[in-house]
Amino acid sequence: MIPILDLQADLNPIRQEIDDAIKRVLDNGQFIMGDEVTLFEQEVAQYLGTKYAISVNSGTDALVIALRALNIGENDEVITSPFSFFATAESISSVGAKPIFVDIDPSSFNIDTAQIERAITRKTKAIIPVHLYGNAANMNEIQRIAKQYNLKVVEDCAQSFGNRFHSANFGIAPSQNESIDNKFTGTIGDLGAYSFFPSKNLGAFGDGGLITTDDENLANTSKMLRVHGAKKKYHNEVIGYNSRLDTIQAAILRVKLRHIDTWNRMRFEAAGRYNHLLNDVAEIVCPKLDLGHVFHQYTIIIKNHNRDDVQNTLLDSGIGTMVYYPIPQDKLPVYANDYDECPISSDLADKVLSLPIWPSITDDAQQKVVSALKHAVSK
Repeated sequence: MIPILDLQADLNPIRQEIDDAIKRVLDNGQFIMGDEVTLFEQEVAQYLGTKYAISVNSGTDALVIALRALNIGENDEVITSPFSFFATAESISSVGAKPIFVDIDPSSFNIDTAQIERAITRKTKAIIPVHLYGNAANMNEIQRIAKQYNLKVVEDCAQSFGNRFHSANFGIAPSQNESIDNKFTGTIGDLGAYSFFPSKNLGAFGDGGLITTDDENLANTSKMLRVHGAKKKYHNEVIGYNSRLDTIQAAILRVKLRHIDTWNRMRFEAAGRYNHLLNDVAEIVCPKLDLGHVFHQYTIIIKNHNRDDVQNTLLDSGIGTMVYYPIPQDKLPVYANDYDECPISSDLADKVLSLPIWPSITDDAQQKVVSALKHAVSK
């Protein structure tokens, strides 16, 4: 069996580093908000080039707290992509605002920036671009629109840790956009929200998340909200959350952060091998090898075949795959009949398939995946 993801393959070479980090926490006994949390926040802020990094309990909490920090709530609207995990829209609804879905660009799976302005109303307060599968959304246009209409931007980086934004992917010379070119996703908008779910490129051994910002007030508000709305213990000023990153998770993330650039490079190389091996398969559309893409998922489009049949055939051959996502957010039962259809998202939800990928996936494993896939689409 070749799984969709093999966490052990990349854990084994650093197992001693991880064991040592966990032992430090056990010996120290500071299991909540210990020194490792502070050190991780400092190190990840330095890595990303952001002034403030606030660790939280999950990527979902990162989104919710980021919106709360911006004072977004009842009667507000937030524009986002329908093609994402429910946490994106759920965070908007959780603060009392309304998600407004703008369809995606089929070549990138990210929000189609050409459609954003049409969705803006007097109630619109923010945009949440989702850097899906590890590929950056068009932050050139999103920042331009946000500035023109006085909107805030919260970047959903749950799948894009380590992605550096490149204007060239959108036909813009870096010299024309020096202010954001080569910056990490999550450090371009007003706030960034990351997930450290175990399957992420930078994954913990449980839940975890991060908020990034260069704004001191937003950082201080986020810190307050993560600990029950209190700047000082037992002096609660607002309704907040119990959303602290466990010290043990911070210690593990500190170790893994040292390897993230190597792992992301290996993911990109694996994606390149897939593209080469699938180059002559007319029934499959491969993802673009955009600069900065960190390939949290390697997602193809199946043409002229039933995607579910192809997936089942691969499973019979011992190949694990996943569908991200079978139902766009605007069509989930929780929002039933609330929105007009986003046709591209709906179409691609029936056609996308994510193949096995992790940093150390072998050439042999990829060749087996491709061989089984070619057989499945030849039926």
